[in-house]
Amino acid sequence: MKIAKYTDTQPSEELPGVFKREVITAKDGAPNFCMRVFEVEPGSSTPAHSHDWEHEIFVLAGEGVVQGAEGKTPIGQGSVVFVAPNEHHCFINSGGDTLRLICLIPLQG
Repeated sequence: MKIAKYTDTQPSEELPGVFKREVITAKDGAPNFCMRVFEVEPGSSTPAHSHDWEHEIFVLAGEGVVQGAEGKTPIGQGSVVFVAPNEHHCFINSGGDTLRLICLIPLQG
């Protein structure tokens, strides 16, 4: 069992204003999923991309939009997002505070 605060994991800056913490991984003995916490600063966004695996998102704090093939949808604290495999997407911080997300992906992702 692993019990920790997410802030115990050092963030990596993926892009200017986008930070990722891999808080549960195979290194912790997780056989199926990786849990990541992203922090997107105001005015920043994750890159627009797609991939072969799904992921599930839970918004912890902040406001933003998720952009997909069907356009932009507002998200905020308490929102959940399912991104299907090969679905084009990005997360944009449209608010004045940090947009903080939990992102779960399969380990092969």
